[in-house]
Amino acid sequence: MNKAILVGNLVRDPELKYTQSGKAVCKFTLAIPDRFNKENTNFIDCVAWGKTAELAGSYLDKGKKAGVVGSIAIRSYETKDGKKAKATEINVEELEFLTPKANSQPKDDWESLGREVDGDDIPF
Repeated sequence: MNKAILVGNLVRDPELKYTQSGKAVCKFTLAIPDRFNKENTNFIDCVAWGKTAELAGSYLDKGKKAGVVGSIAIRSYETKDGKKAKATEINVEELEFLTPKANSQPKDDWESLGREVDGDDIPF
């Protein structure tokens, strides 16, 4: 089984690009504090594809908190100077936006339902 669940803040704005075939791909890095040593932070690269990539590119920004579920992938590549290197990434399967929108109200806010709150309306 290969499953990773992460919650962290974006280190920089995500990079949304499209492949030659037109498929969206978005790369971003999450900063995740080490739970045992608060002075350490892990920087985890994430890659989203398709609609998830487009949503990440549209709604995530540097500093925003995101939750990711995905699988760990190790890929090999060649650097510009011809050396072999490896990168460890999370292939994003699920993405949650965890930073609340500015000026948003909770879903259960009575006033957002179009009526005023009266003491008799509260069931407890």
